[in-house]
Amino acid sequence: MRTSAATKETFFAPEPPQTGELYDFIEAHSARNGSKPIPQFFLSGIESGDQVEIPHEIYEVLVKAVEAMRKGLAVTITPSSLTLTTQQAAEILGVTRPTIVKLLDAGKIPFEKPGSHRKVHLEDVLEYKEVRKAEQYEALESMTAPEDESPETANDRMKRARKEAARRRRAR
Repeated sequence: MRTSAATKETFFAPEPPQTGELYDFIEAHSARNGSKPIPQFFLSGIESGDQVEIPHEIYEVLVKAVEAMRKGLAVTITPSSLTLTTQQAAEILGVTRPTIVKLLDAGKIPFEKPGSHRKVHLEDVLEYKEVRKAEQYEALESMTAPEDESPETANDRMKRARKEAARRRRAR
């Protein structure tokens, strides 16, 4: 029985030697070139010349899957549409649907409204997620205290950081 390409599937790790050998190849390849090169890998068949290049995006999926399986974890692949409902976008961002609606109405994430429902592009949701993560790291970085900072100075800096965080929340 064939499964649809749009179904969620979970894959379990093969025996450790199989993933270890693949992981070692990937690590050695990266080490030889100093940094991760733009990969050019091929899926090959039995016959000579029977091969096709694996696109970079698929290569990255394979690397992540191998790393997880090497740790003995199962890997689940969930196909997702490139256009999302507000509920799907909320699940990706880990927020409620009303929060997504507020973000959309405030212009933080672009959307389309072809009928009565808002549609959001997956790419836009992921871009917003990255921007939000960068802002969070920036806020955390601004809260770290130098070792020679006095407690009073640290306290003042923390107050300013809290005020700035509150200002950013209100601006959303």
